[in-house]
Amino acid sequence: MKYTLRQLEVFLAVAHFDNITKAAQNLAMSQSAVSGALRDLEQQFDMQLFDRVGKRLQINELGRSLRPRVEALLERAKSLQQEMEQHQAVGELRIGATLTIGNYLAVGLMAQYMAEHPQARLDLQVANTTTITKRLVNFDIDIGLIEGEVQHPELEILPWQNDELVVFCAADNPLAQKIRLSDTDLLQAQWILREQGSGTRQTFDRAMHGLLPELKVMLELEHIEAIKGAVAAGLGLGCLSRIALLEDFAQGRLVPLQVAGRDLNRRLYLMLHRHKYISAGIEHWMQLCRR
Repeated sequence: MKYTLRQLEVFLAVAHFDNITKAAQNLAMSQSAVSGALRDLEQQFDMQLFDRVGKRLQINELGRSLRPRVEALLERAKSLQQEMEQHQAVGELRIGATLTIGNYLAVGLMAQYMAEHPQARLDLQVANTTTITKRLVNFDIDIGLIEGEVQHPELEILPWQNDELVVFCAADNPLAQKIRLSDTDLLQAQWILREQGSGTRQTFDRAMHGLLPELKVMLELEHIEAIKGAVAAGLGLGCLSRIALLEDFAQGRLVPLQVAGRDLNRRLYLMLHRHKYISAGIEHWMQLCRR
C-alpha cells in the first residue's frame, strides 16, 4: 500500500485548516513532519492536492473529490481500532443540534444513550441550522439534529418528528384576552424573533407570508431564554417551539396565542453526510431517535 493512515490524517487536517502550522498543532506534530507527510503523499501518486497561495494551502478540485472517501476510510479505521482496544463498537460521537433541540430534546437523548453505552463519549454542539449544516458538510460533526429545512447535495435529510411553533405574549398583554389574533393584530404588534439562519425563523417567515415585509421586528435574538425574557418584560410578541414554552405556559408567565390562518407546524430532521461512514455509534443514535 503506497499511503499510510497518518498521511491521510495530515491531508484532512490541512484541508480543514488551510494551514500547515494549525494542522501540525491539531495533530501534535512538527510543521516539518506535516509538510513531509503531505509532500510524500502527493509525490507517491504524482498528484497535487492543494494550490499554494502565499503561505496558505487551498484544497483543489482533486483534493475535494478525494476528501469524502478519505474521511470515510479513516472513520472505519478509527471504529476498528476502538473495537479492538475497548472490545466494543461504540466510541466518540459528535452531535450537532439546533437550539430548541439542543436545549430541550438532545440532553434527554444523550442520557438514554449513555445509560445504554456507559463507555461512550458524546460531544454536543449547539448552534443554528445554517451553522450545523456547515459543520456537517465539513465533517466537524457526525450527525445533525435540525429544525430548519435544508437542501444540500452532500447531505441526507431524514424526517424525524413533528413540532409546532406558538405565538405568545406576556400574561398582562392585552392580546392575551383575545380568542384569536387577526392579521391586523399581527401587523400592529412588535416582535421579538430568532435570528435569520435559524430553523425557527425559517418556519415563522414562511407562515407569515404576505405580512412579512410589514411586520415590526423589534429584536432578533439568538438565545431562546433571551426571547422569552424580552416577551415576559412586555417588549412584544414572540414565536418559538411549543417544546421550549411548556413550563412557562404552566407557570402562567407567558400565554399562548391562537393565530388565524397561519400554519406554524414543522418537521424536525436528522441530517447525515452522504459520504460519512455510518459507525456503530451513529447507528445506535439513529435507533434511539426513532424510538
